[in-house]
Amino acid sequence: MEEIKIISDCKVVIIGGSAGSLNALMQILPELIKLNDFALVIVLHRKSTDEETLEDLITLKSNIKVKPVEDKTPLLPGFIYIAPSNYHLLFEKEGILALDTSEKINYSRPSIDVSFESAAEIYGSSLIAILLSGSNSDGTEGLKSIKAAGGLIAVQNPLSAEMPFMPNNAILYTNPDFILNIQEILHFIVSINSQ
Repeated sequence: MEEIKIISDCKVVIIGGSAGSLNALMQILPELIKLNDFALVIVLHRKSTDEETLEDLITLKSNIKVKPVEDKTPLLPGFIYIAPSNYHLLFEKEGILALDTSEKINYSRPSIDVSFESAAEIYGSSLIAILLSGSNSDGTEGLKSIKAAGGLIAVQNPLSAEMPFMPNNAILYTNPDFILNIQEILHFIVSINSQ
């Protein structure tokens, strides 16, 4: 992977996932010591009743500070942001995160597609997206938007995913730049902006 140039001016890394993705994140996040010049945004399918359990778990396990997300939260480099339950997470100009309660997409709110597509509009070629394990097709259309906007897209190797449907679907329809197992995803994130 070292010979492949990763975006040198990445502003946002956005990770999407569903069933099985939390276990992958729990192998990746504790190993990250710092984020270089980018923010890390996590969009996971979660129950609408799950208010802050995910945030608490990631705060406990991560060396990087987790910033709470409310409507109109500034997006700053060096921090982790997590899409709250029962809201779509949107990106706005001037580095602002917004929340939306419109209908569920792919049976989910937050929807990975909604966040990926919104991030693609704002960050274009300064965006990297990673799609993890999951059991529906959410994320594939969003990855297409990111790739069309000049961003890089990576997908968890289905062989390393607890639920391979989501990454398999993305590989089938998006031609990702990288297909990575969990350890490779960790090295990939560490290598961003470090050239």
